[in-house]
Amino acid sequence: MSESMAVRCPDCGREHQYAAPAYPCVCGTPVAPPLNRRAAPTSLTHHTWDEDWVTVRCGSCGRADQWPHPELGCSCGTVLRVPVAGGLRSPNPGDAPHTPVAPADPRATFRPVTIRTARDAVTAVALYLRWLGYRDIRRADQRQPTGIGLAARGVLAQVDPSVRPASPRDVECLWLSAMTESTDCVYFSLAGYANDARDRADGLGVSLFVLDLTGTPQPVNGAATELVATGAGA
Repeated sequence: MSESMAVRCPDCGREHQYAAPAYPCVCGTPVAPPLNRRAAPTSLTHHTWDEDWVTVRCGSCGRADQWPHPELGCSCGTVLRVPVAGGLRSPNPGDAPHTPVAPADPRATFRPVTIRTARDAVTAVALYLRWLGYRDIRRADQRQPTGIGLAARGVLAQVDPSVRPASPRDVECLWLSAMTESTDCVYFSLAGYANDARDRADGLGVSLFVLDLTGTPQPVNGAATELVATGAGA
C-alpha cells in the first residue's frame, strides 16, 4: 500500500490525507504511482487521455505500464490532480517501455476497480484488457457513435457507460472500425445488449462483455468466453 500524504485543495484550502490507489501488475504485484510531496495539486477541469495516465515501473518484475493518474475529489466539488514523483509522464501511443509478457496459464486473478463514473469504466476496461494480455493500451483514433474507444496491439475495444442496452448498430459500427484496421474487437457495456445486438455480434464474431459496478467484466457470448479462456496471445 502506498504511503499517505497531506493534499490541500487550492480552491477552498481544505486539507485531505491521500494515498494513491494500487493496481495489479500482470505479475500480480500491486503497483501505485509514487507521490510527489513537494509539489502542489492542481484543479482538474477536464480529462484527456495523455494527462490521465502515467508510466509506473513494477518493483517486482520491472515492467513499466500505464496507470491512472492519482486524483482526489474535494468536498467543495473540485477534482484535484495529485502530482507524482520521478518525472513520470503519460507516454505517446506505442512508446511505453515494456517487457513482452505472454498471458500466464493460469493468469493471476483479475482485481477490479469499482465503477462510479464513466472514467472508472474506462479504467476498469483498460486494466482488464491488460490482464487479458493486450499491450500499449491507448485511446482509439476513431470515435464511435457512443461510448469511448480504446485500442491496443491486436484489438479495438468499445466502452459504453450509457444506461441503454447496446444496439445492433453500436456493434456493427465497432466491427466496421475494427475491419478498417484489420484487428479484433471487443464491446464492454454497463447496460447490457439488446437481443438482436447479441445475434449480430455472434454473426460478426464480436466479443461482448457486461460491466458490473464492481468493475468486473462478464462475458455474454461465445466469442467473449473464448477470449477469457485463451487471452490475447491466442
